[in-house]
Amino acid sequence: MPGMASPSPSPAVAASPAGAVPAAGDRPEISVLVPIYDEEGSVEELAARVAAVLDDLGRSFELIFVDDGSRDASAERVRAARRRDRRVKLLRLRRNFGKAAALSAGIEHSRGSIVVTMDGDLQDVPEEIPRFLAKLEEEDLDLVSGWKRSRRDPISKRYPSKLFNWVTRKLAQVDLHDFNCGFKAYRREVLEQIAIYGELHRYIPVLASRRGFRIGELPVSHERRRHGRSKYGWDRFYKGLLDLITVLFITKYTRRPLHLFGLIGLAFVGVGFAIDLYLAILWLFFDQALSNRPLLLLGVLLMVLGFQILTTGLIGEMITHKTFRRDDSYSIKERLD
Repeated sequence: MPGMASPSPSPAVAASPAGAVPAAGDRPEISVLVPIYDEEGSVEELAARVAAVLDDLGRSFELIFVDDGSRDASAERVRAARRRDRRVKLLRLRRNFGKAAALSAGIEHSRGSIVVTMDGDLQDVPEEIPRFLAKLEEEDLDLVSGWKRSRRDPISKRYPSKLFNWVTRKLAQVDLHDFNCGFKAYRREVLEQIAIYGELHRYIPVLASRRGFRIGELPVSHERRRHGRSKYGWDRFYKGLLDLITVLFITKYTRRPLHLFGLIGLAFVGVGFAIDLYLAILWLFFDQALSNRPLLLLGVLLMVLGFQILTTGLIGEMITHKTFRRDDSYSIKERLD
């Protein structure tokens, strides 16, 4: 009827039209983070597919491309996608800082209560996003990690990755099959409590598990790369091993460094003492000369090294005591006052 106001759209419908810009203060439900480095061939298709998937769900979202120092036209392709859909955003880093830095930048500038991360090469299938969201919400999980069960990569990448994941699973004692998969969904509180630096992004599930967050795994489709080339070489695996050692240390011994250094130091002292005790018995009861026995020097060196390692552990304990922050030692899921 004339003069009658039209009904206002529901929040889900209002958030979904392509190109819609949320009003000031509105927060999207979902932030999709895509680190890119020389991915000009896939950016626009990826943006369109992500938008189509989330529009079908009626979920408000933002899509943040983090350009990690690309040398091609990736940034211009993102700008073209943004001209079609204002929910597409761009963060450009001044140079190539690495994937962990790109993710950190994206997380810091994102606003969604759920954060989805995925690679920008179209090997991760955007149509899988609803499955991540469903598993996260229906099973009350804090983090869902993708599992590329059937990888569409060369053998030179598949088998080293299987070995790396097996070693990580056994040492970290986290029951995931694919730590390298960049396709993940998080609740924001996970990322607010975990610092990502270096190459630790692949170990977020380990760090989250240590803080008591509930994690799950989802087998996902994996497509062949259609544009560009892989940015990872063999150095990824030895760096990953070193980062695994870092993660195991900071999750188990950050608050008790003497438990690690003390064990190693006592072992060295014990072996050195046993060697020198054996030589002392030979000298006292069997009248054997020790001046030409390299074993004597080895025993002394082991004891000295052991005491140095013990001292390192004690210094670590003193630093921990002085810098201890109470809220670093626990994570609260719910609070009722």
